Amino acid sequence: MTEIPSARGAEVGRRIGVGLMYGLWKPRVLGSWRVPATGPVIYAVNHAHNIDGPMVMGVAPRPTHFLIKKEAFVGQLGRFLTGIGQLKVDRHSTDRTAIARALGVLENGGVLGIFPEGTRGEGDFASLRAGLAYFAVRSGAPIVPVAVLGSTDRPGRLIKALPPLRSRVDVVFGDPFDAGDGSGRRTRKALDEATERIQKQLTAHLENARRLTGR
Repeated sequence: MTEIPSARGAEVGRRIGVGLMYGLWKPRVLGSWRVPATGPVIYAVNHAHNIDGPMVMGVAPRPTHFLIKKEAFVGQLGRFLTGIGQLKVDRHSTDRTAIARALGVLENGGVLGIFPEGTRGEGDFASLRAGLAYFAVRSGAPIVPVAVLGSTDRPGRLIKALPPLRSRVDVVFGDPFDAGDGSGRRTRKALDEATERIQKQLTAHLENARRLTGR
């Protein structure tokens, strides 16, 4: 039986994230009221900087279980990430354990966080992997687009790998939407069509978020 990550652990992670993100930077959160208060949800987050995931964990209204590359799960950091309910995934193969755990989070009515671009990049949703469509269509969970803006504006003076301390980072939550066409089909064609629908929605959300924030 697949072990589902701890919801209590994710709540602890959220509280730690709140303290860290608001202590180190000045997050401005827009649209968090759009996140459904209960039931399964998938956050689709753009990914331009390493702090994007922790930032969303800290400012989101509900505890989040992120799919995180297995390379991050090393030593004490790995034990910490597991303890706060995060999911280790092998990006280079079909990781059935990670898939089962992620689906388990959604079946339990939890929130799954995904970087649909698969890896850190421009953070513009230009190239999506099929994983997001699979989880959305398989679970029927709505997708909430999340844009993190400002994390890559300029490097910090003390730690170049992080945004400047006390700088503003905007996190914009969009309207939930369904990726599937309502038929419940999970064929390759259905997933390709769902990926196209998702890409249009995420790109439109990012453009809207940039307009709202002036980024």
